[in-house]
Amino acid sequence: MKFVSIVSSGASRLGVMLDGERVLDLAKAEPNAAFADLISLIEAGDAGLEAARRLASAAPPSAVVKLADVTLQAPIPSPRKNVFCVGRNYIEHVEEGYRARGTEVKLPEYPQFFTKPRTAVVGHGATVPLHANVTAMLDYEVELAVVIGRGGVNIPIESALDHIFGFTIINDVTGRDVQRRHDQWFKGKGLDGTCPMGPWVVERGDVSDPQALDLSLKVNGEVRQSSNTKHMIFPIARIISELSLGLTLEPGDIIATGTPSGVGYAMTPPRPLKAGDVMTLEIEQIGTLENRVGN
Repeated sequence: MKFVSIVSSGASRLGVMLDGERVLDLAKAEPNAAFADLISLIEAGDAGLEAARRLASAAPPSAVVKLADVTLQAPIPSPRKNVFCVGRNYIEHVEEGYRARGTEVKLPEYPQFFTKPRTAVVGHGATVPLHANVTAMLDYEVELAVVIGRGGVNIPIESALDHIFGFTIINDVTGRDVQRRHDQWFKGKGLDGTCPMGPWVVERGDVSDPQALDLSLKVNGEVRQSSNTKHMIFPIARIISELSLGLTLEPGDIIATGTPSGVGYAMTPPRPLKAGDVMTLEIEQIGTLENRVGN
């Protein structure tokens, strides 16, 4: 199943995608169930999933709307925590970064974590601010993101994938010069509206192998990034396990797993985003996330 958050009749609703570009409004279909939002459904565990599956298999017409008639939000519009992110997790991206800085390549020995605040989160179709008064080097990053289902702490790597609810797409939009100016990642990656997410969350069982997914990013139709999740330095299971050491992961937590090569700042000459640019991200078995850069 693909879970979406939509704005319908002025309210935020949790839905399930149906055939024919239709959306089942779960709260309308069964008002007494735990369908207030995606985190509520995740916290309901297997019972919540089964209820959603039952409703989707026999969707009441009164609870079905056309996707074209609603606005998509991020699947989790306001996460309870910052979005966890992994930096420098594809070898070619690490190499291009060192080349751009003119320094010797050194691969990370452990996952490098940072976060993006929830004020950065926007949905498919939303406008990403250019932040021209803050950065002159706004950049893009296509990333596979994991949504945690069953929480835990000190999660063994052998069972880490069992803690996943599903997968979505994140664009880790970054002010590169701000990142360098502050000599850390959070500020340059935490600007408002710079974490497009979506268009939906795909249930874990509907993704055959998260470590074998093609992913790409286009700017105005030009392919800038193209790779496969098999090229991650640290696979998803290790990311979850390492992040959970002494740090409790909870249902609905989101982890972006890193980006491949092809980012704008590492090009010769650098090619930052500009007003009007359209970023189109695709990940196999997940979908397409598209956002335009504003002024």
